[in-house]
Amino acid sequence: MYSSNAAVYVGGLGVVTAIGNNKAECLASLEAGKAGIAGITLLDTIHKNTLPVAEVKLSNQELERRTGLRAHTSRTALLSVLAAREALEDAGISSASEWRMGFISANSVGGMDKTENFFPGFLANANSGHLRSVVNHECGAVTEIAADALRIQHFVSTISTACSSGANSIFFGARMIRHGLLDIAVAGGTDALTKFTLNGFNTLQILDKEWCMPFDEERRGLNLGEGAGYVVLMSEKVMQSLGKQPYCKLTGWANANDAHHQTASSPEGAGSFAAMKGALDMSGLAAADISYINLHGTGTQNNDISEGTAIQRLFSAPYPLMSSTKSFTGHTLGASGGVEAVFSALSVQQNLVYPNLRLHTPIQALPFAATTEFSRAHTVHHVLSNSFGFGGNCSSLIFSKS
Repeated sequence: MYSSNAAVYVGGLGVVTAIGNNKAECLASLEAGKAGIAGITLLDTIHKNTLPVAEVKLSNQELERRTGLRAHTSRTALLSVLAAREALEDAGISSASEWRMGFISANSVGGMDKTENFFPGFLANANSGHLRSVVNHECGAVTEIAADALRIQHFVSTISTACSSGANSIFFGARMIRHGLLDIAVAGGTDALTKFTLNGFNTLQILDKEWCMPFDEERRGLNLGEGAGYVVLMSEKVMQSLGKQPYCKLTGWANANDAHHQTASSPEGAGSFAAMKGALDMSGLAAADISYINLHGTGTQNNDISEGTAIQRLFSAPYPLMSSTKSFTGHTLGASGGVEAVFSALSVQQNLVYPNLRLHTPIQALPFAATTEFSRAHTVHHVLSNSFGFGGNCSSLIFSKS
C-alpha cells in the first residue's frame, strides 16, 4: 500500500574502500585521518607511476576467497558482493525468502576490467581467450551476478547515472518500500578501477597528480578510487519484526538535472541547488536543521565551486559543518553515493563529523570552509549527502535520527 510519508529505516551497512575492507575499518581510518590514496599497484596501466589512486587493498584472488565467487568474476562484482553481504549480515537478515527483498545496485564500468584483459590477446589471436571474460561486460551483469550470490530474486535492478548512481539506487529503493512494492531494499553502488576510466578522466584533464585537495583554493583535480557501499533499507514493519535498533531514517531525497554540460557542473550550481532543496522539501526540514553535509567534493575546480555556490544560495550563516570524504577514498564513481550513504548513516547514529583532509586554504569565493577535524562533539540530527554526476545529474539524500 502506498504511503507518501511512511518511514524508511536504515537497518544495515556494508562498505569496502581504499581505507578499509568493512565499515569498522573504514570508520577507524576516518577517525585516524588515514587516507587510502597511494600509487597504483593492482591496475596494469601506463599511468602506474604518475597518477595516484585509491585502490581497495585486496587483490582479485583475495576477493574471490572472501566472497566465494569464481575466478573469472569481474572486480566490480566482487566488491559488490563483499559490501552487500556485510550489509545484510549487519541487518540480521540470513534469508531473502521471508520478505519481498530487492537488490538495487549502481555501477559505471560493469565488467570492463575483464574485457580490457581479454582483448590484447584476442586481437593477436582470434582463437585465444574465453568469452566468459566479455559476456558480463555491461553494467547490469554485475548486479545480476551479485544478486545471485546474495540469493535475492524478488526484484533486481541496475542504475547507471555516472557519479549520482549510488544515491539514485538508494532513493529508488526507498520509493519502492513506500509504495508497498518491497519490504527490504539492499541499495547502493560498486565500481572498480579500470584503464578505461583512468584514461578517460585523464583525457578530461581533471586528475590530480598529487593527493586531491577538495574545497581548497589550490585544488588541482580528483583522485579516482574504487569500492562498494550498500545500505539495507527497511519498512517499519520489518524493523519491528527484527527487533533491531536502526541506524537512522532516510527522510528526504531528490534528483535534478541541469543539463549544463556533458562533464561539467553549471557555474551557479543549478542542479546541485535543486537536488538539495528537493531533498529538504521532501523531508519537511529547513536548511538550518542540517547538522552536517557530506559534500560531493571531488576536488576539481569546476565541481567544488559549483557545489559551494549552491550551498551558499540555499544555506545561511551559521553554515552546517561539512567535509568531503573523497579526500580519504578518492572518487569511487558509481559507488560513491553508496559509500557516502554508509558514512552518513554512521554520522547520524554516532554523532560523527569527518575531516576534510589536505585543506590548507579555503575557497576564497565562499563564505564558509570545510571542517578539518574529526569530531564526536556535535549532536548530528540530520545529514545531507550530495552526489553529483556527469550530464548535470544531481542527487541529494537526507539521513535523520530515528
